[in-house]
Amino acid sequence: MIIYSLCIFLRIILMLVPLLIGIAYLTLIERKVIASMQRRKGPNVVGLFGLLQPFADAFKLLIKETLLPSVANRIVFLLAPIITLFLSLVGWGAMPVGFGQVLGDVNIGVLYIFAISSLGVYGIIISGWSSNSRYAFLGGLRSAAQMVSYEVSIGLIVINALMCVGSLNLSQIALFQEYIWLGIPLLSVFGLFFISVLAETNRPPFDLPEAEAELVAGYFVEYSSMSFALFFIGEYGSILLMSTLTSLLFLGGWMPFNTIFFSIKIIFIVFCFIWVRAAFPRYRYDQLMRLGWKVFLPLSLGWVLFVSGLLFGFL
Repeated sequence: MIIYSLCIFLRIILMLVPLLIGIAYLTLIERKVIASMQRRKGPNVVGLFGLLQPFADAFKLLIKETLLPSVANRIVFLLAPIITLFLSLVGWGAMPVGFGQVLGDVNIGVLYIFAISSLGVYGIIISGWSSNSRYAFLGGLRSAAQMVSYEVSIGLIVINALMCVGSLNLSQIALFQEYIWLGIPLLSVFGLFFISVLAETNRPPFDLPEAEAELVAGYFVEYSSMSFALFFIGEYGSILLMSTLTSLLFLGGWMPFNTIFFSIKIIFIVFCFIWVRAAFPRYRYDQLMRLGWKVFLPLSLGWVLFVSGLLFGFL
């Protein structure tokens, strides 16, 4: 029993260490890509070509003083970033990165991922409320409404892929796409899913909870040092998680070659996240909600009816 527990602990460590390093370098890649699009250099001082910049940023945040607002609910205030980070990491437990390379190969992997991602709104709401700041509270309310709105569309969109595969197991979904990716026959659904994921992860052009112009920094405006870093790690961890899920659902995961091919797909989707941030202006909040409820929800529901009709009629 002890040996089994040690093996599980070792597997968790082997999963988390590359993930945290990947999150660190994702911040560097984002800054480099946006700098290139804006015809400037980006980070290039710390280390060769700026490769040590993420570690310099982490060290700076680690040694800074943690400031607690005098009017904040301190226990809940400190608990919020921990919840956000924990939920962004625990979803990887059911995420396969290769054939048989998964911590827990559960048969309801898709439901598990969406249950974890839907819980992420609690960390944001708690941080906005416990700060006792108007800006943070408005950011938390915005994020709660936004994430709930687009989770409905994401759920309906994923049903299309699940009906084609006939399984909720993420490994089985990847193996089903050995000969053709689901993103090819379901190209419109794939586009809807990617845009919905941008809104779900609060990424531009849907970064209304963090809008600097109106809310200074949104729900984490009162956070500093490592408490701010935990929010930062949680956000970029969610980006990597959703990029991996997108690849598994619509781009075949590691099929038809190997895990390296899978990594290339994930990097491409992450690049699309960064490209959208550099290219598109932020939506207004009424436009965001109108897009979610009046455009994406009817379209995703219509695709469910269309795909289910095709499958029922021809198979």
